[in-house]
Amino acid sequence: MPVPIEKLRNIGIVAHIDAGKTTTTERILFYAGAIHKMGNVDDGTTETDFDPEEAKRGITIYSAAVTCKWKECTINLIDTPGHVDFTAEVERSLRVLDGAVVVFSAVEGVEAQSETVWRQADRYHVPRLCFINKMDRIGASFERVLEQMRKRLNAKPVPLTIPIGAEHGFKGIIDLVRRKALYFDSASQGRTITETEIPEDYVEIAETWRSQLIDIIAERDDAAMEQFFAEGDLPEETIFRILRQATLAGELQPTFTGTSLHYVGVQPILDGVNRFLPSPLDVPPVTGINPRPKKNEPTELVRKPKNDEPLAALIFKIVADKHADLCFVRVYSGVLKSGTRLLNPRTGKKEFCSQMWHIQADAREKIETDFVEAGDICGVIGPKDVVTGDTLCEQQHPILLESIAFPETVISMAVEPETSGDRKKLEDALSRLARQDPTFKAKINEETGQTIISGMGELHLEILKERLQRDFNLNVRVHKPRVSYRETVKNKAEAEETFQRSTGGENTFASVRVRVEPFDSEQPITVISLLPPETLPGELEMVVREAVKESAQSGGILGYPLIKTKITILGVGYRPGETTEESLRAAATHAVQSALTKADIGLLEPIMKLEVVTPSEFVGNIQGDLNQRHAKIFASEHREHLTALQAEVSLARMFGYSSHVRSLSQGRASFSMEPLKYDLAPQSVLNEMLG
Repeated sequence: MPVPIEKLRNIGIVAHIDAGKTTTTERILFYAGAIHKMGNVDDGTTETDFDPEEAKRGITIYSAAVTCKWKECTINLIDTPGHVDFTAEVERSLRVLDGAVVVFSAVEGVEAQSETVWRQADRYHVPRLCFINKMDRIGASFERVLEQMRKRLNAKPVPLTIPIGAEHGFKGIIDLVRRKALYFDSASQGRTITETEIPEDYVEIAETWRSQLIDIIAERDDAAMEQFFAEGDLPEETIFRILRQATLAGELQPTFTGTSLHYVGVQPILDGVNRFLPSPLDVPPVTGINPRPKKNEPTELVRKPKNDEPLAALIFKIVADKHADLCFVRVYSGVLKSGTRLLNPRTGKKEFCSQMWHIQADAREKIETDFVEAGDICGVIGPKDVVTGDTLCEQQHPILLESIAFPETVISMAVEPETSGDRKKLEDALSRLARQDPTFKAKINEETGQTIISGMGELHLEILKERLQRDFNLNVRVHKPRVSYRETVKNKAEAEETFQRSTGGENTFASVRVRVEPFDSEQPITVISLLPPETLPGELEMVVREAVKESAQSGGILGYPLIKTKITILGVGYRPGETTEESLRAAATHAVQSALTKADIGLLEPIMKLEVVTPSEFVGNIQGDLNQRHAKIFASEHREHLTALQAEVSLARMFGYSSHVRSLSQGRASFSMEPLKYDLAPQSVLNEMLG
């Protein structure tokens, strides 16, 4: 049976690594009846960590989509990774989610990746609930985490439950709206909840928290303010109604607490998901562009989350399978039916959707009805020539939804098969992995013949290497990781190149003049044309643009990809009957390379944002080491007995840092590192490359 759209919740569980996301997901699935036995991250038996690497390492690498029901709502739940090397998994999940539950550890509080995830959720305007987990651990502090959320995330958390005790004295939680104490029975794995009056020594504390909650609610609504002054309190439904409005607007974040591992406080989160997070009807309609506008047709299109609208669906993840790829799809409008041919407007090709599934972690449970309605998420088998971020739509109503932008790779290494007979097998395996993971790139270096793979960090490449061995039975030799450099231009330069040839009495001719210049934009390369109208037939102008872009993408003077560069097409020499596509491509390619040779090339290296959290006694060691690596330390923050150092540092100086930082701190410091920007590399590195 299709789910009424107002009862649908597409949510993600996001957080820093080790905050307890996967355990929280596991508890949610158990209480919602989607699984009958709870797994354990430490034992490698959780439902959503079905990949062997995840079970072995105890971390979530691939976001898993799982469907479950809680009371009257159906929840599509996406568990996402916390490790920064897998930030693309979080990014692509947030793009299709309507709401999120952000998990924080009551001990570590707001950590580096929590900030990254929060910023990503801000960018996609995703309403959030918060869960302060691990209240039973030594060093847990509910109020400290709330303060960090306000200071570091600019968040506005509104506690709806507060802890009874902390650390070993943590016993249960207080529901502030209903003024009740809740105790969760561990023998029934938290299923049995005992509700009592608030313990005497907590009554005053609970009333203080509750009056803060009522103040926040009342000041947002005039009628509620009058009711509060008249009656001295507000009814439950008024609190929930106003809190829902503020949550959907991204102005407040309802906040819960507990400990997932010991079954405390998870069911109130599920109630919060139903009450406060949006259905697909509560989020703005999706917008896209018309890929083939005719005269007087709008270029921007809007699709509302209704079944009678034309179909618009986004592929947000692809799982490469030996038999057929499984595409995770969010249906924004219309109805997606199995056995239909749909248009991929990026390629202009038709794609066949042969089967559709609702996903239960790695077990595929087939949808009985063979159709999925607006607002829902499902798995589709059939599309062949698709990548993450592609749109599927009806051929007579084309729309191109905004694609998902992924960060540039920062680290590369050469891989080669152990036997030459495995070379083709390696190529196939790498192309399947690249389809599945948009932050992974593989290409062959034409000079050396080596296969170079690139990714987001050392752990990212290490896991991909292990997947080659496990999933594809490929033993590969790997070389030391290297930094992925980029090139840019420092100055403007112009060049004009002519292509002329006479073969068999036929002349071909074309000339192209271009200008290259520095240009800071989200797109690595920007191509614009200043050609007067009618200079070229329309299709040939597209050929010139494509040739210019392809030439720039194939690399600069040193062979590294070009970024932060604008290329302007200034003029084209065209002779009817003599100017062909091939001649224009050749002239454009030579003109770009010639202009790059004249411009002053700058070599860019990845700069990382680094956070090291260490017991205070090791700060001196770690600071000294960072200074030797020419890191710029720009912030230092005390968190109880720990100190967090934040720095910018060149990736080239950070290889092997994980084992080094452990030896400097007797194994007690932890760090996280994420790509921040590309910046000019030292001149000595450029000189060495120019030889």
